[in-house]
Amino acid sequence: MTLHHRTVRQDVRELGTLLGDVLEAQSSTEAFEAVEDLRTAAIDYRDGSLPSREPLRETLDSLDPELEGATARAFTAYFELINLAEERERVRAIRRDEQEGRIEDSQTETVASLVERDADAETVQRVLDDVLIQPTFTAHPTEANRKTIKAKLRTITTLLESLDERRLTDSERRKSWDQLEAEVTSLWQTPHVRDRAPEPQDEARNVQWYLENTLFDVVGEVYADLEETLSEAYPEVDVPKLFEFRSWAGSDRDGNPAVTVDVTTETLDRQRSVVLDRYRAELKRLSGILSQDAAWITPGERFESSLLADRERFPEVSSEAQERYPHEFYRQKLKLMRERLERVDDVRPGGYDDPDELVDDLEAIDESLRLNDAESIADAYVHPLVRKVETFGFSLASLDLRDHQKNHTEAVDELLSAQGIDYRDRDEDERVEVLTEAIMQDADVVDIASPGDVSDTTARVCERFEALRRWQREYGTDAIDTYCISMTEEPSHVLEVLFLADQAGVVSLPEHSGLDVVPLLETERALDGARRIMGTLFENDAYAAALDCRDNTQEIMLGYSDSNKENGFLAANWSLYRNQRRLARITDEFDVQMRLFHGRGGSISRGGGPMHEAMLALPIETVNGQIKFTEQGEAIAEKYGNPRIAERNLERMLDAQTRARYQSMEGPIKETPDAWTEAMETMSAAARTAYQDLLETEGFIPYFETATPITVIEDLNLGSRPASRSGERTVEDLRAIPWVFSWTQSRCIIPGWYGVATGIDAYLDDGGSMDTLQRMYERWPFFRTTLDNAAQAMTRTDMEIAAEYASLAPEDLRERFFPRIRDEHARAVDLVLDITEREDPLQRQWLRESLERRNPYVDPLNLLQIRLLDRDGRSPSEERTLRLTVKGIAAGMKSTG
Repeated sequence: MTLHHRTVRQDVRELGTLLGDVLEAQSSTEAFEAVEDLRTAAIDYRDGSLPSREPLRETLDSLDPELEGATARAFTAYFELINLAEERERVRAIRRDEQEGRIEDSQTETVASLVERDADAETVQRVLDDVLIQPTFTAHPTEANRKTIKAKLRTITTLLESLDERRLTDSERRKSWDQLEAEVTSLWQTPHVRDRAPEPQDEARNVQWYLENTLFDVVGEVYADLEETLSEAYPEVDVPKLFEFRSWAGSDRDGNPAVTVDVTTETLDRQRSVVLDRYRAELKRLSGILSQDAAWITPGERFESSLLADRERFPEVSSEAQERYPHEFYRQKLKLMRERLERVDDVRPGGYDDPDELVDDLEAIDESLRLNDAESIADAYVHPLVRKVETFGFSLASLDLRDHQKNHTEAVDELLSAQGIDYRDRDEDERVEVLTEAIMQDADVVDIASPGDVSDTTARVCERFEALRRWQREYGTDAIDTYCISMTEEPSHVLEVLFLADQAGVVSLPEHSGLDVVPLLETERALDGARRIMGTLFENDAYAAALDCRDNTQEIMLGYSDSNKENGFLAANWSLYRNQRRLARITDEFDVQMRLFHGRGGSISRGGGPMHEAMLALPIETVNGQIKFTEQGEAIAEKYGNPRIAERNLERMLDAQTRARYQSMEGPIKETPDAWTEAMETMSAAARTAYQDLLETEGFIPYFETATPITVIEDLNLGSRPASRSGERTVEDLRAIPWVFSWTQSRCIIPGWYGVATGIDAYLDDGGSMDTLQRMYERWPFFRTTLDNAAQAMTRTDMEIAAEYASLAPEDLRERFFPRIRDEHARAVDLVLDITEREDPLQRQWLRESLERRNPYVDPLNLLQIRLLDRDGRSPSEERTLRLTVKGIAAGMKSTG
């Protein structure tokens, strides 16, 4: 059976040819020839046909500003099209593997692994009951593509899919290519760089697009596949809710003053409208399917009771339904259900109070269908909709609030001072005592709704907590029930949020708490102080009462990005790993259920990488079934833009979490050998010292400013949040995203590997053995995943191109820093090859092929960017071209930050 009519090579070649035709038609033959000269010179140098890049440089030197702009646009558009070709190849691979029954990490393999380990039905049920996977979408400024560009690329994707998977006539094929040419022409003529920074509402709508247009449709399929597979080996097992989607877009206030109460209100309202519209459309579709004649069916007691209740609720609508569908009970019911959905966000009575009521109605229909031997209809249409309602509720995605701890401290201090209570000058123990007493007493201490004459910070914090009470009343507690505290370093930072929620009426202990208060531990001090912070909270009367109201579950967020920026790649990964184990011991000691929230970035440097491997590499004692993690930037589009790929990602996450939970429940849990942990302690300490020494060496900041395009990136309008926290030029002040983005652009990704070689050398110099490191790589998932991720960042690094960027720095700075960086990279590559016993640092052949396909086309953009960065007094046209090179390199590297 032929599944596909095309290959990735064919897609790349033909899309490239089509782009060339458009370039020549829309720009000039001169522009087309310049791009061809650059392309061939770059390829010839990469394959060894040219001894140097001099021909490439000569062509660049000959370009006037107009041709520079056309060149940047051409290579940028090329990468956007090639990314689509590679996405199509991923879909081909998934379909081929499914057809041939050899797809890895599938539902079939998950269940087979349980059967192989003699897991009984009761155990499998306990495992699934524990599993809850919570991808959390953030609005961090890490996606370079405009929404308009994404829409055009999605149309091109649909056309490629049609050419690849459908049997077309010659006429149909010509029509498809005519449409492709039209779309590529439109892509060429459309601005690729934003003229203004996106607003928080834009970012929220971007996240909602993936939830509405991809995930809403594929979730039901994931459940259906699992239920079908389980039914053969474990027919008595019921599949519970396994996924829940969350978002920070429109609610994350940390460092982003543009995210106001009005923005969050608009986000909540839009998300509810979106999901209700989808449900109404689904019920309308069901009405076209459930056309059974009453003469042929027995509705059943549950369905009849449900229909009767709705008839009494809406007599006029019921009369209309009975007149339109006189003998079709299901259609009558569905029309009444649509009416209830219409009134969810309406002043008129009768709407559904919560999603459970909609689920109950759908299950009444499901049960009735099965009573009438229509299981196939129930399985294909009704049950998947039940899963969607269970997953998306009436909120589409629950929102997390987030803000920096210093803002809460300032607000609490000012509010309490107005009541004659000194807070600022008290030590930590005294602050905890004051907050605890205030939370536990019945009477309010401060007036959140009318705080009086206070600072802007305090006013914003009070407005937010007062709004939180309204949001939960209007949209339901589940719509916005989590508050994350950035830079948590003391127990009082957590209690301050609980206190503010209590004063706003969101918390009323000991009866009710409508909020999970989540400390974000991201600095070394916070991570090392985890026992002090969490132990104090768990022993605190007020906090213990709040936990009891929240199923005794404590969510703790780990900050991968800032930890990496502070400590370097190897030390940060080890610190996060051992502190996860420490947190597990602390929560076990206090009999508290822990849910870890992994604040992973899109890039390796910020905790990214393959999610399946990352989940399996977590410390086994932390795996209790629940896991939450951030998804951001290009990673969202890459994972969830295409329905086939989105379904595959969810399936692999479920596979990893199910296997890990079974292993943690049933064991045996293998203790990590002391020799391995001692090796990691030695390596991480040396790696941290090397990394921090580099950043603290005099002149590093000026070197960073001149050897990377950071000054351009700060003005790129990638997101609504400022690039730095205070506007000062320090590594500490700079946000992790532009920090990583800048190094990625210059092809010198030091956040992903710097210090690794020094760390490994320190271990070997201290008497360690290569044999031990090789065994660690072979048998320890944490070490293997860490090293593989570092190897990926090393391979994406290109020291020849990095040297070109280094030449932009003053000579003394270049000589002070670049040789150190180059030497660390070379040693790291050699050591990784020795440990992994591979000839190539990369383990994944598809990634190697992708890099080889891309590198020759990224090189001209890098060299053009370097020329523009080195040019004084750039014209507006040259500034636009410079910003476009950043966009193009990001597309070519498939990464920003």
